[in-house]
Amino acid sequence: MSDLRGEIFEVELGTPGHGGFCVGRHEGRVVFVRHGLPGELVRVRVTEDRGGSFCRGDAVEILRASPDRVAATCPVSGPGGAGCCDFSFATPAAQRALKASVVTEQLRRIAGVEREVTVEPLVGSAPETTGGWRTRVRLAVDEQGRAGVHAYRGTGVITDLRCPQPVPDAMADIADRPWTPGADLVVAVDGDGVRHIVELAPAAVPGAGRGDDTARTGPGGRGSGGDRAARGEFDRRAKRGAGRSDRASRPRDEDARRVGEYAATSGRADSDRAGAQERRGATARRAATHAPRDEWVVVGSGRAVEYVAGRRWELSATGFWQAHHGAAQCYSDLIAEWSGLRPGDLAWDLYSGVGVFAARLAAQVGPTGSVLAVESSRSSVADGRAALSDLPWLELRADRVERWITDHASGPAPEVVVLDPPRAGAGKDVIAALSEAGPARIVHIGCDPASFARDLGLYLAAGYHLAELRAFDAFPATHHVECVALLRA
Repeated sequence: MSDLRGEIFEVELGTPGHGGFCVGRHEGRVVFVRHGLPGELVRVRVTEDRGGSFCRGDAVEILRASPDRVAATCPVSGPGGAGCCDFSFATPAAQRALKASVVTEQLRRIAGVEREVTVEPLVGSAPETTGGWRTRVRLAVDEQGRAGVHAYRGTGVITDLRCPQPVPDAMADIADRPWTPGADLVVAVDGDGVRHIVELAPAAVPGAGRGDDTARTGPGGRGSGGDRAARGEFDRRAKRGAGRSDRASRPRDEDARRVGEYAATSGRADSDRAGAQERRGATARRAATHAPRDEWVVVGSGRAVEYVAGRRWELSATGFWQAHHGAAQCYSDLIAEWSGLRPGDLAWDLYSGVGVFAARLAAQVGPTGSVLAVESSRSSVADGRAALSDLPWLELRADRVERWITDHASGPAPEVVVLDPPRAGAGKDVIAALSEAGPARIVHIGCDPASFARDLGLYLAAGYHLAELRAFDAFPATHHVECVALLRA
């Protein structure tokens, strides 16, 4: 089978697929094409071909446009660019329709659920816009100390900060100043409108090869003058008060799914073996990125203030919070509506973060009831306890959900369990233990249609039925979508 990388040909695009592409066919092979819309005739340049049944490509010329196409609102994410905005060239209504089609297909194929899905704008969102919704941004810093975003499916840094997702002024002046080479920046604009910028130390990649000094020591290689200068500047800042981060490692990306996909097609030729080695290095770098790292506050206090349902939280700017400015309130309201709780009831909140949903449940069960919440990040639990100290019937526990739920499955059955797991989902072990606990209702939140559908299938197999399902456009212009399901015993 010939390698199509770099080839250009015409393709008519069909249905959207999970991951921000549309499906086409060329000479008997499937082509996953980004930057196109269903029904369009496009000229495709192949960007990746591992020799399997499919390859990947970019639509570099639109020969017959969809009526849903508009001028792209993101100048960073086109062919050869970043992966930030998958659908910025489609109307907001068309973006939601694409996501609804993907969720519908994933539910049918993985969970056996035949249900038409409508993707709704978030309550409180800006009207029909693709920008200005993101309050949390993570940037990379290249070897020259310039901040930017990663190239799509790559480790290169694109130093163009014009993506329209961040809320106004979040990116102000970031391109005008130098940063530590190899570091990451976390930018957070909190509920009071205060901007916080925290610089994270360059990640140390475990097991980097002997020839990859950059991975071990940062840009410039082991002992280079540039690396020593960057390290020295970091050490000076760290001594002024930076500590180790204890935040949860909750990356919401598709790495786990892609590793499995890659494994099936790697190793067919020397070039593929080299590609597999490169991907393993990229996976190691991503893992290191989410490990605890030294950090220092550059702008703001590093303590973000947020509000939901009349309550105030103060948490680390690098800690987990919903990226969309309207998401936490929207999901909290829906959980309160679906919980069915009464005073005196018992409820659980799994993967609870700082306790936003747990607080809403505690208000419903009152002092005669009980809410048990569990989160793996000790810093999030500490922040949650400080914010919710007036609710003594709410217990926030720092533990792994998998371990905690196994220990509690044989105890009193909760009336409702709320869980908002990472992108990989809850999985069979958690759902098996949860089913054993026997809650009357489960509210499950998921930001990946495939893992969400898999988890729904596990609930159905355990005897629960799907009572309600809603999907929200919590990540406009991207392929991501947030789904919330109510399951009843």
